[in-house]
Amino acid sequence: MFPVPVSFLFDYGVTDKEFRSFIMHEFAANGAKHLVLSNTLISEVMKELPLQKTLLKEMEAEGLSFADAHAPFGPLRDLVCPLEEVRPQMILLQKLSLRIAADMGVKTITIHIGNETHYPGCTVEQLMDCMKRSLEELLPDAEKLGITICIENIWHQVDTPERLLEVKEAFPTDALGFCYDAGHANLMDKGRNFPDSNPYKIWKDVPPKFDDRILEKMLPHVVNCHLHDNNGITDQHFNPGRGTVDWKHIVPLLKQAPRLQVIQSEVIPVRVHDSVRDICAKFRELGEL
Repeated sequence: MFPVPVSFLFDYGVTDKEFRSFIMHEFAANGAKHLVLSNTLISEVMKELPLQKTLLKEMEAEGLSFADAHAPFGPLRDLVCPLEEVRPQMILLQKLSLRIAADMGVKTITIHIGNETHYPGCTVEQLMDCMKRSLEELLPDAEKLGITICIENIWHQVDTPERLLEVKEAFPTDALGFCYDAGHANLMDKGRNFPDSNPYKIWKDVPPKFDDRILEKMLPHVVNCHLHDNNGITDQHFNPGRGTVDWKHIVPLLKQAPRLQVIQSEVIPVRVHDSVRDICAKFRELGEL
């Protein structure tokens, strides 16, 4: 078994109220105890604040709770956003995400760093400075709310393990941690074997920093994680076992993470046609590794 709660993601963008309740029931019927407060749900709460209480009631009716969260993301919402005319709104939006998550009982939230491809006129160092400026404003709120902001490894130059560690060194507070993403790490390892993999496409003229020890480097600061599978070429978000991620290596290591609070399934069921039953069963299986 995993030593911490396991939460499950669902792509709520394709649901309405009735289907959402059905999905919650389906997860509960297959043994789940926790779901992810997703970026979609947080965005919907921002539009309609009473939805916050509605979601909590729906979850309680199924014996479920939210164990972790993912903030809204995109070029104008990510931490590296360098556009001074929108940064104040971005900071306010992320502060509101923190408040919503905390009010719904969540203790850890992943906020996207962003990536350099959206801002071709900026250097990586300039974007790193923007990220640090964003965290300077967000972390005091996180500390007051008792919630940990997590930044994750992806497959860009601004979110390698070395870059994450650079940021963590600048902010030693417990309100900042890491989200280890197994699918993204697989791309930055096995992607070296495929000329059309995401890293090669993104890094372009710069040789990608392929790495087979991403989790080992991040481990001391891993607070939550996104577990999903892929073929090493694209970010597919399959159920574990459908791709090439080495789960026998990753899961025992994750169990040793000293700050770990939650294991998250970031399998995206509707998109990849993985059933709720199969996802729940696979994560019970992973917990035994």
